[in-house]
Amino acid sequence: MSSTDITGRLAKYMAEARQRTLAPEVAREARHRILDSLAAMVSGAQLKPGEMAIKYTRSQGGIAEASVVATDIRTSAINAALANAMFAHADETDDFHPATKAHPGCSVVPAALAMAEREGSSGTELLNAVTLGYDLCCRFLLALGADQVRAGHRSAEGTSSTMGSVGAAAALARLDEKGMRHALSYAAQQVSGIWSWVRDAEHVEKAFDFSGMGARNGVTAAIMAQMGFSGVWDVLDGEHNALIALSADPRPEEMVAGLGSRYFVTETAIKPYSVGYPIQAPLDAFLTLQREHGLNADNVERIVVKLPADGARIVNDRSMPDVNCQHIIAVALVSGTVSFEDSHSYERMADPKVRAAKARVELVADEKLMDRAAPRSGLVEVTLKDGRSVSHFTPHAPGTKENPMDTESVNAKARLLMAPVLGAAQTEAVIRRVNALESLTDVRELRPFLTRAGH
Repeated sequence: MSSTDITGRLAKYMAEARQRTLAPEVAREARHRILDSLAAMVSGAQLKPGEMAIKYTRSQGGIAEASVVATDIRTSAINAALANAMFAHADETDDFHPATKAHPGCSVVPAALAMAEREGSSGTELLNAVTLGYDLCCRFLLALGADQVRAGHRSAEGTSSTMGSVGAAAALARLDEKGMRHALSYAAQQVSGIWSWVRDAEHVEKAFDFSGMGARNGVTAAIMAQMGFSGVWDVLDGEHNALIALSADPRPEEMVAGLGSRYFVTETAIKPYSVGYPIQAPLDAFLTLQREHGLNADNVERIVVKLPADGARIVNDRSMPDVNCQHIIAVALVSGTVSFEDSHSYERMADPKVRAAKARVELVADEKLMDRAAPRSGLVEVTLKDGRSVSHFTPHAPGTKENPMDTESVNAKARLLMAPVLGAAQTEAVIRRVNALESLTDVRELRPFLTRAGH
């Protein structure tokens, strides 16, 4: 197939997306990721990036189009998308696409929720919009090549989040093909993010880069196109187009290959643990060994964690607890599990028992584990004080497409994250409605259950 008029082919598909009938399994996976992202938003509202986003959003005012979850703030769709998206990546509970390393949910779902509130969209329209957003987010990185993006010192996560968010927001803005072309152009002009986020010690700028920025950009672009802003017709394939601007070796056809048959919302990994994604598999491997062999701080001599080299670099002894592999494994050894509170506690990093356990944990960047078929695997080898050695290899952590979580598992994770903030009754109301999202005539029906008076 010729790589011509990529923009037009994509825009036509986008314009039809809100009325598309999704296969039952695709719709189920989209509901799972909407609920998972809402849970990340609610729990993240109480972490530092969330607190900063609330402070910023309250100061901005804005026409009351959309809600900021876990608060009483009503503001513009653009501001709500920014705040809710920063909540969604305030920690490490949001989903992740192993092949591209994109984080679609934390930007796409907040952008979609804000626009759905603004427009009074149905649950089906929200479902379809989120599905489209996931497609654009991941396809954009495939077309650019995630490694090509990072080779230019750019943030692949920030780059993809704008394109995913404009897909979701533009579908809910009910744009025609012409409007979609212009929305894509305004989104492409805003694509940004540099890889310096790795030096952010408090996850605040990281939350903006991975999600808040992209959600804000995408909603902005969609509303501009909805208002009739004219723009470039062929931003993905004309002269000086976005793909050649952002990649030294773009593959434009990836933007449209398999549209309507391959849905990326079915391919992302939902995290069972609130820790950085490279830690998911080794934590699962360690907890498996712990259950099988009764491992504890008294009987373990040494733990060796082997990760694919690129993942090991991300989580090697970092200053943030939830992205520090050695620390998280030490917490699991001492406590027998890793709770949401544990994974975000700087106090636990200073706990003498945890620090003593951490001294026994070695992280190895293993080039032999660099495998495209299992890009975020984990091998854990434990030596016990009685001389025995045990090991476990997790190629695909729970929550991946190869090892998926069922609906009740996703519900259970949502309860764990949302109930401490919203209370049990509101949490169950959200879960019931998202699991039956197609029955909602207006997404605004979710508002009283996702917000909190006086906060």
